[in-house]
Amino acid sequence: MKTKIFLLTAIIITMFGVNSAAQNKSAQKKVLIAYFSRSGNTRTLANQIKDITNGDIFEIQMSKAYPEEYSACTEVAKRDKETNARPELKAKVHNLDTYDVVFIGYPNWWGTAPMIIWTFMESHNLSGKTLIPFCTHGGGGEQNCFTDLADHAGKADILKGFTVSGSRAKSVKPQIESWLHEIGIVK
Repeated sequence: MKTKIFLLTAIIITMFGVNSAAQNKSAQKKVLIAYFSRSGNTRTLANQIKDITNGDIFEIQMSKAYPEEYSACTEVAKRDKETNARPELKAKVHNLDTYDVVFIGYPNWWGTAPMIIWTFMESHNLSGKTLIPFCTHGGGGEQNCFTDLADHAGKADILKGFTVSGSRAKSVKPQIESWLHEIGIVK
């Protein structure tokens, strides 16, 4: 009887394959990918992480959006940083307690995360969560993006982040997958 069950299982796996999304989930941990994106580059990374981890996605948005025009946007963002502003969130994650792993994505603005990221982190209890930052940049690299995030993380555990030039966001899925393997999020 056991031999028949084993053979039947082997035939089913051969015919239909194994669900790769289920294989990718690390110890069945529930994953949230929260991100803020102005131009769409960080959104692209967030969606690639979602595809690989089979996590849920949440777009961090401000009640009052930054100006559409780039120079005006950067000036408002610079002023927010200088005044340590906390822009208001449009919405919060209401079931954050159900997630084990929270990716937090954002662009590098003035050497760090946009201030809305600190609003997001301060508005949610991240204690006991595993936080994983990712960011896009226009040539400035990581700068203080990940160290500043660690300063705002409270009692959360932080894993190694991922950063890439925004212009390369659409072509880095293999690098994202390698990074997720390296930090133990996918097997």
